[in-house]
Amino acid sequence: MSDLPRKAVTRTAKLAALPIGFAGRATWGIGRRIGGKSAEIVGRELQQRTADQLFKVLGELKGGAMKFGQALSVFESALPEDVAGPYRAALTKLQEAAPPMPTRTVHAVLDERLGEQWRELFLEFEDTPSAAASIGQVHRAVWHDGREVAVKMQYPGAGEALLSDLGQLSRFARLLGPLIPGMDIKPLITELRDRVSEELDYALEARAQQTHAEEFADDPDVVVPQVVHQCEQVLVTEWIDGTPLAEIIDNGSEDERDRAGQLLARFLFSGPARTGLLHADPHPGNFRLLPDEKGGWRLGVLDFGTVDRMPGGLPEPIGASLRRTLDGEAEGVYELLCEEGFVKESIELEPDAVLDYLLPIIEPARVDAFTFTRSWMRHQAARIADPRSPAHQLGKQLNLPPSYLLIHRVTLSTIGVLCQLGATVRLRDELEAWVPGFAAEDAAEIEDRPAAEA
Repeated sequence: MSDLPRKAVTRTAKLAALPIGFAGRATWGIGRRIGGKSAEIVGRELQQRTADQLFKVLGELKGGAMKFGQALSVFESALPEDVAGPYRAALTKLQEAAPPMPTRTVHAVLDERLGEQWRELFLEFEDTPSAAASIGQVHRAVWHDGREVAVKMQYPGAGEALLSDLGQLSRFARLLGPLIPGMDIKPLITELRDRVSEELDYALEARAQQTHAEEFADDPDVVVPQVVHQCEQVLVTEWIDGTPLAEIIDNGSEDERDRAGQLLARFLFSGPARTGLLHADPHPGNFRLLPDEKGGWRLGVLDFGTVDRMPGGLPEPIGASLRRTLDGEAEGVYELLCEEGFVKESIELEPDAVLDYLLPIIEPARVDAFTFTRSWMRHQAARIADPRSPAHQLGKQLNLPPSYLLIHRVTLSTIGVLCQLGATVRLRDELEAWVPGFAAEDAAEIEDRPAAEA
């Protein structure tokens, strides 16, 4: 029944074509240079051809390959501009669109999952999808009670495709690494693979979304659609209009960019404190900017398929270590990092060197308002990626505990989006309001605790 290309041999062949294609285009580029074209012109053509193939293969495969492309796209702001340009358009497409299922397949899926009388549940149903993403697509409809709804349905075979793709991609991780210099691709793929079972479970997603919808029901800044109906591999939620964040990145005004950035940061840090859940898929396709009644904007949040459960909110050591870093407490920061497992027992580092490593990264929290830019992100990435730099040497000796892996990726991804927006954000305000241990009074309270309790 499925039109998703999911047979192992077919999908492996398509994915294998990526690194082979990269090598082939490099040979083509050498030939063009011998023929008299400049290195700059040939380089641009080469990057554009690579971007075109990357989007074509990942978009056609959907599944884990496309999920990898979406995760990768939020890091494009770390690339040097001459490399980022050709990839930006291709990767951004992955955030909002993919080749959709044919109408006959859509109807067959609904027959199977909602029953042959499924049309009685809707007053209207649009056969053309409004969005198609990595494991499913969304159709606009009108529920039988008159509410406009979004009907999200999973591609047949999506689970098999996800696991197969990510398994294959992990084999090619070294070859794909140059897409984001300085970033280790393999752990990203491993972590995506670890999360697919949850994302495929629409019952879990419905519970996570409804928890957020109830908590943010009267919020002046954030809109989360209510869950209307859920059954196996189909999720029906209220429809929300608005401008996709990808469009704000491309064409938004300065006010829109700043407002979107502030609300994105607010949602990232307030969500765990208010719901006990961390929205863990912060690519621009999952957010909308909606006008409010006062002439401003609110942030619409979609897709709760990937969340991290945090009953007590973000871990207190995050806020405490940020505060101590800002206060220049090298010994205190180092002690806390050791306690949390960021420095292994077998490693000994200079506390002042660790402080010097961290301070540039948390620069946005040192000032009242910080303007996130691609150039700032590129500078940070280059500082850590350059094998000749002290930051690179120290970074290699630090450890990322498993319990912090998803928090780390979500934070980096969000910062990547803020840099794409070029937003000016009062980040410190959000940290003080929502992150345990960051506010000055929190820090004082932690200092006063007995060592065992702290």
